[in-house]
Amino acid sequence: MSSPAPQTSARKPRADAERNRERLILAAKAAFAEAGADVSLEEIARRAEVGIGTLYRHFPTRDAVVEAVYRRELGQLTEAAERLLAERTPLEALRAWLRLSVDYLATKRVIAPALNATPDGSTLYKSGGPALQDAISRLVGAALASGEVRPDVQPSDIFQVLAGVSYGSASPGWEASARRLIDIMVDGMRKPAERP
Repeated sequence: MSSPAPQTSARKPRADAERNRERLILAAKAAFAEAGADVSLEEIARRAEVGIGTLYRHFPTRDAVVEAVYRRELGQLTEAAERLLAERTPLEALRAWLRLSVDYLATKRVIAPALNATPDGSTLYKSGGPALQDAISRLVGAALASGEVRPDVQPSDIFQVLAGVSYGSASPGWEASARRLIDIMVDGMRKPAERP
C-alpha cells in the first residue's frame, strides 16, 4: 500500500520579500511622478534602497513595473470605497474617495503612455473603467439612500466630473485645483435644505 502523495501548497512570499516589493512599487510611483515613466530601473531600485537584482526578481521587465504601479493605484482606489463607507457618512465617503481619485488620476496620466505600450497594458488600462464605475455606483447609491444628496444625482455624473477634473492634469498645481473643484461639486450635490 503506497502512502498518499504529500500535499503541496503555494508558499507564501517571505515578509521581507513582500516589503521589498511594496517599496519598489512606491519608489517607482514616486520616480514616475518626478521623472516620467522612462526613469531608469536602477533609479527605482536606488530609491527603494534595494539592489537591481531584487527589482528584477519582482519585476523582470519595465512593463511589469509599470503594470504593478497601475494595478496598485487602481486596487487601492476601488477598495477604498467600502472602507470609507464604513468610516464616514455616505456623502463624506464620496468626497474622500473623489479626493483620493486625484492621486490615481495624476499617476495614470504619467504612466498611461507606457502602460498602453505594454503587451497587456491596454487591456489592464481598460479594465480600470468598470472597476471605478462600480466604486462610484456604490458610493452614490449609499449617498442617495441616506438622503444626503439630490435625488437626480447619477453615478455617470460623477464619472463625467472625474473626466473633467482630469483635464489640464499636466498643469502645475493641478492636484490642488482638482481637490477644490471636487469639494465645490460635492457641496453642490447636497439637498438644498442641507447645504451649509
